[in-house]
Amino acid sequence: MAAISHPGDSAQDSSHFNELSVFVERPADIKRLIDYLLPSWSYAAAIDPDRIGLFGFSRGGYTGLVLVGANPRLRPDIGMCGGQSSTICENVRQGKVESLVHDRRVKALVIADPLSIFFTKTSFDEIRVPIQLWSSEYGGDRVTPESVADVADELPVKTDVRNVANSQHFSFLPPCPDELARIAHEICTDPSGFDRETFHKEFNAQVVDFFRHAPH
Repeated sequence: MAAISHPGDSAQDSSHFNELSVFVERPADIKRLIDYLLPSWSYAAAIDPDRIGLFGFSRGGYTGLVLVGANPRLRPDIGMCGGQSSTICENVRQGKVESLVHDRRVKALVIADPLSIFFTKTSFDEIRVPIQLWSSEYGGDRVTPESVADVADELPVKTDVRNVANSQHFSFLPPCPDELARIAHEICTDPSGFDRETFHKEFNAQVVDFFRHAPH
């Protein structure tokens, strides 16, 4: 398993969080990671290049969808830019849109509450890999249960959809250490009665099982 922090768009570095560039760079970051792991990493021989899977949450879900073939429509009249003002939307209006990369080496995808602000009904036409899609009941951070349901309905492949009762968007993050919980209430506080620790034991097991049995 490999994980990265996206430059300019991570908990440690959010300097480009509100810029359109991160939506272009995120898929490219993962492609570079795979490029490195397969031929260059000292343990590359342990990787089956025909069984590469990707897990993504929120913006990571967007990243995964693009990587396996989704084509966002970066226009000012759709998604979160309809009548709104932000650095991202201004970048779109100015035409600062670069080409997005796909990587067909990714053979299976698990995504949780994907951010889908720039996707339309035709964005997923080129996707062919098996997908497991998780949705929280209450959403959050620009993701709604309805937006996740739209993604599920529009995917052209058979999708294993899992709806998590009584959960919010950040319930997909691991349980927070006490120190973080004291200062990050939004990402650490779940609806009453939701046990994040118990959920993640089940969630992790189901994700691993999906990847193990996904066709390639």
